[in-house]
Amino acid sequence: MTHPEHLRGRDADELHRLRERDPELDRLTGHVRKFAAMMTGRHGDRLEDWIATVEQDNLAPLAGFAHNLRRDFDAVRNGLSLPHSSGAVEGNINRLKMLKRQMFGRASLDLLRKRVLLTR
Repeated sequence: MTHPEHLRGRDADELHRLRERDPELDRLTGHVRKFAAMMTGRHGDRLEDWIATVEQDNLAPLAGFAHNLRRDFDAVRNGLSLPHSSGAVEGNINRLKMLKRQMFGRASLDLLRKRVLLTR
């Protein structure tokens, strides 16, 4: 999962040897790296071409992933293109769910409300 430029010498050599021995792994690595570049560089405009390329390849799990991306293509493309993030909202939702799980069956709604409002 590490960026190829951040691999230590021994790890980079091992990956290179594995890719040389297995053409399927080599193709898979190429597709994953292109998708990672789209994610980190906000290149949602490349998504259609990436999906078409992956669907033409015979790597079934990756083709299934690409097919599912098509189901909500506009949202995925926007997520890969726009600078907006729902990270802060998701973090608060996760915190609230954790509090709710901790107190389930143990406390009243009033106590849960106080804990939600006081824990930040």
